[in-house]
Amino acid sequence: MTIVDLLEKNAKEYPNEECLVELNPQIVPEQYKTWREYSLVEPTLAKEYRRSITWKEFDDTANRFANLLKDKGIVRGNKVAILLMNSLEWLPIYFGILKLGALAVPMNYRYTSDEIKYCLDLADCNALVFGPEFIGRVEPIADHTPLVKTLIFVGDAYVPFADHYDQIINNYPATKLDVKLDEDDEAAIYFSSGTTGFPKAILHLHRALISSCKWEQKHHGQQKNDVFLCIPPLYHTGAKMHWFGSLISQSKAVILKGIKPEWIMSAISEEKCTIVWLLVPWAQDILDAIDRGDIDLKKYNTDQLRLMHIGAQPVPPSLVQRWLRVFPNQQYDTNYGLSESIGPGCVHLGVENTDHVGAIGVPGYMWEVKIMDGDKEVTEPEAVGELCVKGPGVMVCYYKNKEATDEVLKDGWLYTGDMAKRDKDGFIYLVDRKKDVIITGGENLYPVQIEDFIRKHDKVKDVAVIGLPDERLGEIAFAIVEPKDGMTLTVEEIEKFTFDLPRYKRPRKIVIASVPRNATGKIEKPKLREKYIGKSLVQIQIEK
Repeated sequence: MTIVDLLEKNAKEYPNEECLVELNPQIVPEQYKTWREYSLVEPTLAKEYRRSITWKEFDDTANRFANLLKDKGIVRGNKVAILLMNSLEWLPIYFGILKLGALAVPMNYRYTSDEIKYCLDLADCNALVFGPEFIGRVEPIADHTPLVKTLIFVGDAYVPFADHYDQIINNYPATKLDVKLDEDDEAAIYFSSGTTGFPKAILHLHRALISSCKWEQKHHGQQKNDVFLCIPPLYHTGAKMHWFGSLISQSKAVILKGIKPEWIMSAISEEKCTIVWLLVPWAQDILDAIDRGDIDLKKYNTDQLRLMHIGAQPVPPSLVQRWLRVFPNQQYDTNYGLSESIGPGCVHLGVENTDHVGAIGVPGYMWEVKIMDGDKEVTEPEAVGELCVKGPGVMVCYYKNKEATDEVLKDGWLYTGDMAKRDKDGFIYLVDRKKDVIITGGENLYPVQIEDFIRKHDKVKDVAVIGLPDERLGEIAFAIVEPKDGMTLTVEEIEKFTFDLPRYKRPRKIVIASVPRNATGKIEKPKLREKYIGKSLVQIQIEK
């Protein structure tokens, strides 16, 4: 069975049932409190704010797109790139590619023209589907990607160098192609975060996709009556594989275009969402908005919301504890994973284990885990080593990069590059990225531990700790601290606050500045190193 079979099953059993909803609060001018208020003035906008499709419409559109691609000369085994912002079109296009037996190649919407071209060439893409936000980035490279013969534009603008999806999609039949798929067929290429240069291409089989459906439902218990609020980008394995829980349970999902706290709470209330997956900054922003009085919880219907979970990055225990104080009747969960492990779930906390908040959890359903110190497996509690995972979601390889593949895949085990430890109860805690460990005076400092401590300060919104070269100690810890909106925070306050840390863990340098995060919420430490390493504290203060 593949995920294509699941879609077709849902279309057959619940053809007229709404399965995907897109909400676009960005079209509502700020002077209106809600889209409903605005729709009274501009009634035609109701259709633009809320769009939806049924399971049958979803499946029919995917079939039409498969037939469109076939007509354009795309065949089984070809690669089709997707460069779209989250939208109602995204998932039917993804499934249309799979129905043809081609490989879907989702792309990061933050890529520059050079990165888009690099990824298209690296993955041997034969076609590119792109949206209006990317016209200016795609046009300069349109004639310089030799294998890409088909360009398909999804949007309202006129793009002379591409076919227009909206104008041609309904010209193709909604009949299913005669393509047989099984779990051992190649399905998709995803890209690494590219923290050490240009991204690597990650090849996955259909086996990984269908397996992720199974462990997502096992972990979060999705049922037919659940409604999942999807906010993070669908190009990333995290958002899509969490949505796979909706696919396998035949339940509805809501795609929200925007991340303002008020929009998230309105979507939960209006669509009766039962599950929401947030990134750390979004959860933080919601809580801060509640504290400021910008959000009055009495105005929102949240009684049905049973689960909030976070992933894609280390989660500060203080944030989770604060969330559960505000929403005491909700369950909390976190999942750990990488694009190389088809996203979240290889390590899983479990809603029953909130007494271990701060841990990423235990081996997920269908997964094995070990911690390695060089060639030796670490078994004693609190000993730190590299986290390794094994299961049906492990990638086939880094596409066309045997050397990089051999570095991380050993006897079926994926070496994650994350440093971790187990406690006496067997729960796994992330310590830090292997490459982010700071060695100061012979001692290992793990930035995540320092970051978690500083985040407990009442005025701190976000913090990142990196290592700066030091002639005497080798490296020292440098903290970039971002205050909460509207609050004033000084270096002296943070210095005083960190007195409770062991002396060797205290940051030797501190600056009050913004902390950059990528689209999946991870701190962009390479950018911070580029910005701050090699500069004096005076220069840092001037340039912050």
